[in-house]
Amino acid sequence: MACAAAHMFVYNATLCACDPGYYLFTNSTGGGNASSASTSCVSLPRSGDGFGDWQVGSVGASRNQSFYFLTPVLSLDVVRRLTQSQAVILWVALLTLLSWLAFCAAARFAGQDPERHKKLFGARFWVSRLDCIFDNNHYANDQKVLRKRKTELGGTFSVATLILFLGLVIVLLYQAINRRNAQVHRVKPANAPDLLDFVNDLEFHITTVSSMSCAQVVAPSTIAMGTPGFMDFRVLPLSTLLTYSCQNTSEGPSITLKCNGCRIPPRDHYVSWQFVDLPRQPAAAVGFQFNLTAREHGDYKDMSFVSGTLSSDNYDDAKLKTFRGPDSNVLKIQLFPQIYNHLHGLKLLQPLVQDFTQGSILSDLSSLNASLHNPRDGVINTTLFISYLSDYIVEISNENVLGPVSILASIGGLYAFSVAFFLCLMAQCEGRIKKLRDEDTRMLKILSKQRAQRNWNKVRKFVMYTWGPSNLDPTDRSGKWPEGSVMDSIHGSFHKIRKPTRRGTSNGSKPKEPADMAAVPLTMICNTTILPEWSCLYQECR
Repeated sequence: MACAAAHMFVYNATLCACDPGYYLFTNSTGGGNASSASTSCVSLPRSGDGFGDWQVGSVGASRNQSFYFLTPVLSLDVVRRLTQSQAVILWVALLTLLSWLAFCAAARFAGQDPERHKKLFGARFWVSRLDCIFDNNHYANDQKVLRKRKTELGGTFSVATLILFLGLVIVLLYQAINRRNAQVHRVKPANAPDLLDFVNDLEFHITTVSSMSCAQVVAPSTIAMGTPGFMDFRVLPLSTLLTYSCQNTSEGPSITLKCNGCRIPPRDHYVSWQFVDLPRQPAAAVGFQFNLTAREHGDYKDMSFVSGTLSSDNYDDAKLKTFRGPDSNVLKIQLFPQIYNHLHGLKLLQPLVQDFTQGSILSDLSSLNASLHNPRDGVINTTLFISYLSDYIVEISNENVLGPVSILASIGGLYAFSVAFFLCLMAQCEGRIKKLRDEDTRMLKILSKQRAQRNWNKVRKFVMYTWGPSNLDPTDRSGKWPEGSVMDSIHGSFHKIRKPTRRGTSNGSKPKEPADMAAVPLTMICNTTILPEWSCLYQECR
């Protein structure tokens, strides 16, 4: 077997081993044949402080069961996905606000002429119609009674107020969702009856990161309780408290110790096991991976845990080392009781890894090579030290920080701030620029003039079609109907059907000549029943 891979050396003339801090890793690429498997030396992933992969917490026990007023209306998970960051929300609100102000400014300066820029002038008018917040707060001259009026500046700032208000409200909801309650921890002294109520299912998974297998394990058979050298020290069979199992994994053999329905004992526990050399399989390791969990007996939803990796550089210098030798590696675990009051008095034991005492370690190649040739060093001893912190009990409860009343009060404060900010800005603009004080009157006059001009154009077209264009000319006194007009056709048809009769008439009953009718054609048109919808335009007709 060629030992040509990186960080690999030969011992006993034919066997391969890895440098300190590395272990043999076999990567199978085919159907399990030796020819299809490649062997290399790998090390544990290294983090900045050596504890980067440690995790301590609870699954399910930290969830919030308190009623929140938005839950029946909108799921909190949906709101949380929509509001991932406060900064993003504030930037979106700011960009929307600046875009609206830029649009209003562009319409203001580019839509001055209503004849050339009809759309922009119409946009200015509709912006003024949006003045729904400041229509009673505009600048007044000479201390007169202020009437309700809508201005372009007021419409601009009304919409800007709503944009700012909605942006701040969304940020407030984001904070309310993420920080709606605080977890409060209280410590109280523990009594014996209180400790007896803690009945948990405990699991301890310890994986020795190496190229070893479960065939090299000397399984534990006893468990020690109490303090060695004192009267309370006891040694009991392991099966009285724990069940043992071993499983081969890609990282190495994993030892599992389980305790179902365990109560908190008043003393500490010690469990030890060891790995020994086998032919062509030396006992050597580079670290330990642990995963410790605790569940309340009969409850599989809530769990407290601690997990991570222990290597030779966690508590010592950064030099890579290999664990091998008779000195025991001690992993100290502490369990302390916790009561979750907001989860109907859930009682869990929180595991923590407090300390790790290194055993026999080898840091240079020569010492490791010598140890591999020494049968006395062909062992790795591991001890699990379980300590119970039963003097105090931690009570955990959730206290609401932001309730419905606080949310509503905050929303009112944000609305008052938004309105006050733009009200002050509008007052400064109208106070310094006098042209803005009567812009609503000037805009309405322009619109009224345009409307009257359109209606007058309609009247002129009707007169030209009905009475002929000569009636619009005051110099034409002939009194004759223009040829082709409606009145000319009606007059001609009337004389063809009915011939006039000659009667003696006096001057008082003499009928009016056509010339007399041509004197006031427009005033008659405006007041007859032919144009009832334009009778209001008598002033323009006059």
